[in-house]
Amino acid sequence: MKAHKFVDSVSVHVRAGKGGDGSCSFRREACVEKGGPDGGDGGRGAHVIFQGDHDEDSLQRLYYSPLLFAENGVPGRGQKMYGRNGKDLYVKIPCGTAVYDRETGLLVADIVAHGQEEIIARGGKGGLGNVHWKTATHQAPVEFTPGEPGEEFHLNLELKLLADVGLVGFPNAGKSSLLGRISDAHPKVAAYPFTTINPVVGTVCYPDFSQLRVADIPGLIEGAHAGIGLGHEFLRHLERSRLLLFVIDMAGVDGREPWADYKALRNELSLHSARLAKHPALVVANKMDLPEAVANLKSFRRRIRVPVIKVSTVAGTGIEEVKTRLWQELRPVPRGMRVAVPPPAIESAPAGISAVQVDPADEVLTEDKLRNSGFLDLPVKKRKAR
Repeated sequence: MKAHKFVDSVSVHVRAGKGGDGSCSFRREACVEKGGPDGGDGGRGAHVIFQGDHDEDSLQRLYYSPLLFAENGVPGRGQKMYGRNGKDLYVKIPCGTAVYDRETGLLVADIVAHGQEEIIARGGKGGLGNVHWKTATHQAPVEFTPGEPGEEFHLNLELKLLADVGLVGFPNAGKSSLLGRISDAHPKVAAYPFTTINPVVGTVCYPDFSQLRVADIPGLIEGAHAGIGLGHEFLRHLERSRLLLFVIDMAGVDGREPWADYKALRNELSLHSARLAKHPALVVANKMDLPEAVANLKSFRRRIRVPVIKVSTVAGTGIEEVKTRLWQELRPVPRGMRVAVPPPAIESAPAGISAVQVDPADEVLTEDKLRNSGFLDLPVKKRKAR
């Protein structure tokens, strides 16, 4: 049995169904003289459709089954019977998957929502039967057309997790511990580097029933852009996030300086993507329960002039402040609640034109107002004699 593994990139071979061939047939029945052509058309080949599914969290299915071949259309038959269309092949993939053409490198589709459907390869059209060629001077046609082949592509799929917040930090900085504190996720936590080898997503819930998705990726180290450590392979999972949360080991347990860690992380992000480096960010100073962290925090604030949230995942201090700051920065909307759209602003009147003040009582037109107006004469209602 193959073991479960997290797969975020895969290559697949996609081929839509071939259209069914048209039929060359003539009507032959008892008591029917000189039956004409009655060959039906072939059915359409099946499409290959990618469908976003929030229950999928990996491309593992496609990793083990990379051949996606759709059903062919059924050929036509006599008695003007048309062939059945091929059954479309629906492939469920995780939300946040980008589909690229392997040969050109162009983006074919970007699946970001649950239930979103994109036709990746279209099936071929069905062929025409000989019934389409009959005329008054060509009463016994034998012409027909074969079905068209379906589209065929070699594609590369890359999964980029859909998360509101992305955790960035060195190994052993406490990212997984922080994720376990602010959400109900249970990432692996241990006292050795690179405990997290696959991205983990947790959901932060608030009293107003709003939610935020937080993604934890494997730790970065200096020189990751050159392939040191786990490299930049997992940084693409942060590209869709709206906020980056830098988790800094303020106690310097591994013998590093916290301010140097922050500068190194910023540098690695800019080397991977200039757009990612410009994302809004917050800084969390972890392990503040250790005495070394207090002295290092003063030096960090003096060298790196950014606001810092003091946290201790062991003691549980500062956790609520982190959740509050995330809510203030992103303002999540509870599910099912509609966002109120403010009314359009009324532009001021142009220079030289005074604004007209409208009396609320004048907004309702009554029958008496219309009768007294100069542009309309209403007939007087006559009472019926009893």
